[in-house]
Amino acid sequence: MPETANQSPIDRLLVIMRQLRNPDGGCEWDLAQNFSTIAPYTIEEAYEVSDAIAGGDPAAIRDELGDLLLQVVFHSQIATDDGLFGFDDVANTISDKMERRHPHIFGDGKTDDVRRQWEAIKADERAADGPSGALAGVALALPALLRAQKLQGRAARVGFDWPDTDGPRDKIAEELAEVAGASDDSERHEEIGDLLFAVVNYARKLSVDAEGALRDANAKFARRFAAMEDRAGGTLTGLSLDAQEAHWQAVKLSERP
Repeated sequence: MPETANQSPIDRLLVIMRQLRNPDGGCEWDLAQNFSTIAPYTIEEAYEVSDAIAGGDPAAIRDELGDLLLQVVFHSQIATDDGLFGFDDVANTISDKMERRHPHIFGDGKTDDVRRQWEAIKADERAADGPSGALAGVALALPALLRAQKLQGRAARVGFDWPDTDGPRDKIAEELAEVAGASDDSERHEEIGDLLFAVVNYARKLSVDAEGALRDANAKFARRFAAMEDRAGGTLTGLSLDAQEAHWQAVKLSERP
């Protein structure tokens, strides 16, 4: 067992992860993992950080940040084992990027328009990394609402946008009509997607974070539904729709200030 007590916190974690992945005495589960198998856990931990922040508990935030940091260390150790790169390379790469993106702080590139400079630097990075274009680099793995919002924001930066909120609002009505007129499941699938995309665009024009708004709506529904079940003695099974609606309205009324 490696001695970690006298090491810095990050070195201690790196040593622990290295031992977990050590073919000689390591953890069978950790040794069996690769980038693809660990990726879902990485995404899950990022959401758990978000949940902890929403809960406002500093201890929970600290705990979940630790879990997320472990994911970075885990991926880095997998890369080390495969001879690709190491944790120091990851840390240096992000340090280089932050310094490059903030020349007004770490260099002599003074500017009065920091945001425009930031976007120009990111555009140069995207061009160097691969295919160019206003939408290049928007991750496919993002939640669909968040990705729609980012795609629309990128398009708006080059002028592809409604001048006001009237266009996006009218687009929602148009897409609703197309959903109603769909002739089969495949067409309904496509039209519902267009409708959701239009709703996200309307939210963006109203400066509303669609992903956050839906997350809050989910939480509100779950809270109210649980309260309905409590009022009904633990379950809604067997109650008529009228009875369920009465409980729903009572719960909503109880939340009013």
